[in-house]
Amino acid sequence: MRRSAMAAVAVVSSAGLLLSACSKAEDGTDTPKGAGANAATKGVVNESTEKGGTLTYASSDAPESLDPGNMYYAYGFNFSRLYARPLMTFKPGAGEAGNELVPDLAESKGTPSADSKTWTYKIRQGVKFEDGTAVTSKDVKYAVERSNFARDVLSSGPNYFQQLLDGGDKYKGPYKDKNEAGIASIETPDDSTIVFKLNKPFADFDYLASMPQTAPVPRAKDTGVDYTKKVVSTGSYKFEKYEEGKQIVLTRNPEWDAKTDPLRKQYPDKIVVNLKVNKATIDKDVMAGDTMIDIQGTGVDAQTQAQVLKDKDQMANTDNALGGRLVYTAINTKVAPFDNVDCRKAVQYAIDKVAVQTAMGGPIRGDIASTVLPTDVSGYEKADTYATPDSKGDATKAKEHLKACGKEGGFKTSISARTDRQGEVDAATAIVEALKKIGIEADIKQYPSGKYFSDYAGVPAFNKKNNIGLIMMQWGADWPTGYGFLQQIVHGKAIGESGNTNLSELDDPAINKLLDDAIGNTDEAARTAAYTEVDKKVMEQAAIVPLTYFKVLLYRSPYATNLVSSSAFSGQYDYLNVGTTKKK
Repeated sequence: MRRSAMAAVAVVSSAGLLLSACSKAEDGTDTPKGAGANAATKGVVNESTEKGGTLTYASSDAPESLDPGNMYYAYGFNFSRLYARPLMTFKPGAGEAGNELVPDLAESKGTPSADSKTWTYKIRQGVKFEDGTAVTSKDVKYAVERSNFARDVLSSGPNYFQQLLDGGDKYKGPYKDKNEAGIASIETPDDSTIVFKLNKPFADFDYLASMPQTAPVPRAKDTGVDYTKKVVSTGSYKFEKYEEGKQIVLTRNPEWDAKTDPLRKQYPDKIVVNLKVNKATIDKDVMAGDTMIDIQGTGVDAQTQAQVLKDKDQMANTDNALGGRLVYTAINTKVAPFDNVDCRKAVQYAIDKVAVQTAMGGPIRGDIASTVLPTDVSGYEKADTYATPDSKGDATKAKEHLKACGKEGGFKTSISARTDRQGEVDAATAIVEALKKIGIEADIKQYPSGKYFSDYAGVPAFNKKNNIGLIMMQWGADWPTGYGFLQQIVHGKAIGESGNTNLSELDDPAINKLLDDAIGNTDEAARTAAYTEVDKKVMEQAAIVPLTYFKVLLYRSPYATNLVSSSAFSGQYDYLNVGTTKKK
């Protein structure tokens, strides 16, 4: 999973179980009554302006990074706003209301030139770093330079700016280029103005400005890859402690000023994130109120889900959201024999998608998919290029394509999955069983989610060396358009030596051109049609096996306040203003 931003309202099997409206705990000891299943996808649950207390999160793994310029998981984008203010962001809101793009560090949305190749932003007056230093446009420029042009140091974020800025293909980044003037296509005529000059029109630039990569970084405090250990805050909270692999502690930032920030409310006194906690333990603690939120936002595990589905009172504390995400298997087009399209098509026909869906928790965790674009992302059009009877696979057709690619007797390969995501491992297991029936022997290689893209699945050289031809993946839109979903997983320019998200390593000129032309087109209908065509072409190349249109099943802590399941963050709860009625 990466970012996602689309419709979050979904109906669960027990959807009719709405209970009474929520009642707030006035003394911090009474358990608030449930607001009903899916309540946080429709409005604010347990709304409160109560300040104080410790808000506790937990994670089954360590984050890939806390550096806003070196992250790409949806929960990282979500959580980082507590201490890092990008130019733009998404306004806290339930479901599709969470897709509203609003100014954050910037005073207003960007001002484009007539051809949309130049974008200008004004920075709010009075915003300071945690040490009291004023934030300037130069800090924003530096942040973009370090995060996009030093991929050998900071590899985990997207590389849109590198692709789009004029001269971006030549600039070496601030760690190699010691000239502090930096890239010429980002101008800072004064301390409150920043101008981006692009190499082509880009209609979605305000969405790009919402990336954490635009959150300011003071050059003098930048420590490269180690900046994650002491990020300098511009948000409502700052780091008190970062114990790698164990715990993150945020406390109120005294230099944050509500007058410069219409979004943040600074409710808790302290925010604690406990790391590498067993997933089942996290679920148990959330249900007991000892932990408020599972920060990764991937939903309850299979054992907890089975328990919750049997109990209408517990179901009333759940939110089942779509969030514009696709679960899929990337077929690496550069790892033999998958460099032959017929070998890729053999996998498309072989996989039993019903078995995969069951392994991941059943229909409540996602509908069976047949397209790259999810049903709730612009450009989606119903299609099934590799249809099989009841979506359970077709061994006969699969073997025909194996013969066509010269591998009639089968072959060996590996499939990667994230260790701490049991549903993903179980799905990979179901795929292995299906492939075995047509003579393909696949072994599962498991890697931690925190390093999945920087060290393993996102490193093309690693995949080739270890014969990883199949890669388990979950992806959500970077922003709510077809371009925001497709570009980083199917465009050739998205391929990187590390932190790669185009896991199929697909570099098709026709697909690249469709995406490049679409984003500069002012005709929205034409852009949408182009995204549909990209979807079809990716499926023709058989580079991605769509498995399910993912839905998350979140358990809502009775002690957490101001909960909204936001489309902007894959259906996760928006972390910006969550509070707690349980004092610790």
